Amino acid sequence: METSFFFLIIMRRKRDQQTIKPSSYYSSSFSHLLPTFCICLVFFSQVVLGLNYTTFKPAVSTLRLARIQRHLDDINKPPIKTIESLDGDIIDCVHKRKQPALDHPLLKNHKIQRVPPKRPRLRAERKEELMRSFFNNNKINESDTYDGENHKEKGRAWQTWHRRGENCPKGTVPIRRSSVADVLRAKSLYHFGKKQAISKSSKSVASMLNVNHNQHDVDPPDVVSGNGHEHAIAYTGTEQELYGARATINVWDPAIEVVNEFSLSQIWVLSGSFDSDLNSIEAGWQVSPELYGDSRPRLFTYWTSDAYQATGCYNLLCSGFVQTNSKIAIGAAISPVSSFAGNQYDITVLIWKDPKLGNWWLGIGENTLVGYWPAELFTHLADHATMVEWGGEVVNTRWNGEHTKTQMGSGHFAESGFGQSGYFRNLQVVDSDNSLSTAENILTLAENTNCYNIKSSYSSEWGTHFYFGGPGKNPQCQ
Repeated sequence: METSFFFLIIMRRKRDQQTIKPSSYYSSSFSHLLPTFCICLVFFSQVVLGLNYTTFKPAVSTLRLARIQRHLDDINKPPIKTIESLDGDIIDCVHKRKQPALDHPLLKNHKIQRVPPKRPRLRAERKEELMRSFFNNNKINESDTYDGENHKEKGRAWQTWHRRGENCPKGTVPIRRSSVADVLRAKSLYHFGKKQAISKSSKSVASMLNVNHNQHDVDPPDVVSGNGHEHAIAYTGTEQELYGARATINVWDPAIEVVNEFSLSQIWVLSGSFDSDLNSIEAGWQVSPELYGDSRPRLFTYWTSDAYQATGCYNLLCSGFVQTNSKIAIGAAISPVSSFAGNQYDITVLIWKDPKLGNWWLGIGENTLVGYWPAELFTHLADHATMVEWGGEVVNTRWNGEHTKTQMGSGHFAESGFGQSGYFRNLQVVDSDNSLSTAENILTLAENTNCYNIKSSYSSEWGTHFYFGGPGKNPQCQ
C-alpha cells in the first residue's frame, strides 16, 4: 500500500496534536456544491485527518450526495433558533412537536407526555450516603457531579454548547445538527447512526472465550461478540423483572486509535434474546470519531427492538426517542472531563419505566428529565426488563493483525483505583413498585483481562460499585 494511503489508515490521538475541525465545520447543505464536491472528494478525505477519516474514499456521485441531503433534510428539522457551540457543533432549537421522534410510523398519533412521570424513590434502608466523608479522608480532589439543568454542583456548564450562555427557548428541544461529512464517515447511509447488527453466527462471549466472571453457576449475558466488540461490565445475575437502572459514571476522554472504533461507558436495560428480538435501551457517554468527527466524550443514547438489525439508532438520528428537555442536547460534548490523579467529573444516569403510561424515561443528575422512549417502540420492554448491564465497551478492529491501543475508561486498569481508573458507583435497579434499591450480587465479565478488566466492591458511601478499564494493546495484550 502506498504511503499516502497508509497514513490515512491510522489515527492516533495525541494530546498535543492539532484539533481537527468538527463535523459541523462542513455545511450540511451541499446542494449548490455537488459538482465541485465530487471533483474534490479525494482532497476532502485527506484534510479531514487526525480523528476523522482512515481510508481513501473514491469520488462520491452527485446521486449519492443528493440521497444523503434528502436524509439530512428529514432528520435536521427547521430550527426556531440555532446555537453554534465553541467546539464547532451546531445546535438547532426545534419545536418539540416537530422533532424527529414523531416521524416514526408507530408514533403518528402519539401525544407527547406532558405530566412528568413519578421518579423512582429510594427505599429508606437503601438511601445513598453522601460521599463527603470518603473524599475528606483521601488526598485526591473531590469529584464533581453533573446535574442536568443545574449543570454542575459547582456551577460549571457540563455541556460545551452552553459555554456562551445561550439556551433554547421554552417549547423547543436542542438537537445536534448532522452534516454530509458525518454521513460520509459511516460505512453507508444505511449504517449512519447505527450499531453493527449481530451476526447470526455470533455466540455469547462466554461460549467463545474463557470469560472472567465471578460466579460460574449463572450464565453470563449475551453481548455483541465476534465482531471486535470487547467489554468490561457488571450485570444482574438471574432473570428477574426489572423496571430500570441507575449509576454514576466518571467521564474520561479515552484515546481511539482507528476512526471506526469507539469507547463508551453506559447502562444497558435489556429484554429478549440476541438472536433476533433483543430489546435494548442504552445511555451513557461515548467517544466515537466516526459518529461525531472528533475525540470528545459525548452524552449518548441508543435503542433497538430487534437486536440491532433494522430498528433504532444513536441519539436523535432516527425517529423514536421523544425529547422533552430544552437544556440538554443528546450527542453534545461533555466538559470538563476527569484527569489522572486529579479532579473527577461524573454523571448520574437513570433509565426507568413510567409505571402509569409505560414509557421508558431518561434522567440525568438528581432531578433532570431528558425525554423518553415510547412503549410503542418495543415488544419485550413493553412489559419489563430481564437484565441490566453497567460498564465499558470498545471496538477493536485489529486493522494490522494486532490489538489496537484504543482505551476503555481512563485507559488504566481497574487496580489503579480512584482518580486513575474509570468507575461506576451506586449501582441501583428499579423494582416493580417503582423503588430504587442497591444492585446486589452482581456478576462481572471481561473477555480479555490483559486488555481491559473490572473489579467490583461495596462501601457505605458508594454502595455497589466497580472500577474498570484498560489501555488496549500492551505487552500482555496483543
